[in-house]
Amino acid sequence: MRQQHVDTPVGQAAITWFEADAPLRAIVMLGHGSATGVEAPDLQAIAAALPPLGFTVALITQPYRLARGPGRPASDEPSLDAAWRAVWPHVATAGTPVIAGGRSAGSQVACRTARTLGAHAVIALSYPLLGPGSPHELVSTGLPMLIVQGGADPYGTPAQFPSLPPSATLIEVPHANHMFGVPARTGGTASPALAQVVEAVTTWIHALLG
Repeated sequence: MRQQHVDTPVGQAAITWFEADAPLRAIVMLGHGSATGVEAPDLQAIAAALPPLGFTVALITQPYRLARGPGRPASDEPSLDAAWRAVWPHVATAGTPVIAGGRSAGSQVACRTARTLGAHAVIALSYPLLGPGSPHELVSTGLPMLIVQGGADPYGTPAQFPSLPPSATLIEVPHANHMFGVPARTGGTASPALAQVVEAVTTWIHALLG
């Protein structure tokens, strides 16, 4: 793991790199949500699981989470998208597919920018459908997409999603909330839920890339 800082129009962002242990097949670029940073358990689980399979993971920390004190960068949609676009050239490698994604607000950024940046596909974890998100963001990407959603996510369960194009795959993690936590009364724990998230991502990427 190594960290790289990148200047953007709205402040300095950070890339936390998890390099592939096997011949590189693709780069997976993931952003964080508004409540947590790249330390979110699902992002860390994916970052640990993919490198042995030939995927480099780049976790992107937005400028507003790095800065402190007066003049802290904004976290509105234009600022988030501007920072993501500025980081993209530092992640994209000629000839290597880049899969864009993230959790919650980070998945929104990926959806809004993926097509214009030339992403190969999109991964949306805990997409906030009933919060700041919108069905239009999801269906307008025009790219293969994986959506992994908790069955008890207050920001939208899989049953509440609109009709999606054939290029989109929607996977439910039963009983899981927005952070993929599972209440004890269901007999589940966070670890099996995270294992389901990782399995969904790895299975989908393998199918996507053949």
